[in-house]
Amino acid sequence: MGNKPGSSVLLEVDEVSKSILHNTAVKSLSFKQLVGEKLAIAGETGSGKTTLLKMISGLVQPDSGKILLQGERVLGPLEKLIPGHSRIAYLSQFFELRNNYWVREILEYANELTEKEAKELYDVCQISHLVNRRTDQLSGGERQRIALARLLSTSPSLLALDEPFSHLDALHKATIKEVIRDIGKQLSISCILVSHDSTDLLSWADKILVMKDGSLLQVDNPESIYRTPVNEYTAGLFGEYMVLNDQNAKALFASMDSNKQKMNFLLRPDELQICDESQSKLCADIIDIQFRGSYYALTVIVNQQSLIIHAFRNALELGEKVFIKLTNQH
Repeated sequence: MGNKPGSSVLLEVDEVSKSILHNTAVKSLSFKQLVGEKLAIAGETGSGKTTLLKMISGLVQPDSGKILLQGERVLGPLEKLIPGHSRIAYLSQFFELRNNYWVREILEYANELTEKEAKELYDVCQISHLVNRRTDQLSGGERQRIALARLLSTSPSLLALDEPFSHLDALHKATIKEVIRDIGKQLSISCILVSHDSTDLLSWADKILVMKDGSLLQVDNPESIYRTPVNEYTAGLFGEYMVLNDQNAKALFASMDSNKQKMNFLLRPDELQICDESQSKLCADIIDIQFRGSYYALTVIVNQQSLIIHAFRNALELGEKVFIKLTNQH
């Protein structure tokens, strides 16, 4: 799954804060990114993600704290005539390409690569077949990949992406995910990105930072954040979840040690399964069945609580009684 993160620190954010129009956008936030590490920042709209990314890229001036790239401080726009850092490529979700230009003209601007290096970059960005088109003949996903290739032609150390999956259909979203992954694997460029659609991050990131109201709530690998979120806000960012009532929690976790119990007995639908009566005493009534492609979402009522279970067979009917238990991962 791409390059493993190294041991050396690429980016260090140290006690950085920023207020905008008397509102605190980022509150005394600190973290590190290792060389080769795919780092994602998740959070709801207005959580401070983009402001943080722009500060990292040298486009917004922090009020306090410091940002270091490979040990050297990143200067803000109040300290530099032309904002931005020469070794950080920042792609906004509102990127622009000039209309009625040849793609090759766009790519040749500020290109610092040899012909061989440029070909490799265009192949990684999946745009080699587009260089002889005009920019007004491109789809949104194609325009995004060309803008990305143009930024990467300066051979940056860090690629910063603001909401790269927004406004893309499923096909183009899958393509840009593959491109971003290959950038790290084949071009050895580290990447940091922000997204409000956090489920897109689980399969891509090595580490995820969760933000709310400018503060850092949780930093961990994707599976830990998905399985053991620190609170319901974090849980909700990454998909469906349930908080068990006392009766169901006692029934499901009765055989578990207290140190294995999840905070507030929070569960994902795929952590419950239907079983034989001999395996559980917890009986539920099916009240809804939804087909979701690769699985069925069953809504059941048990001890006056509605729960959702992901099942992979359709031999079930509304009103049917079933027995449920925790999956084997517990």
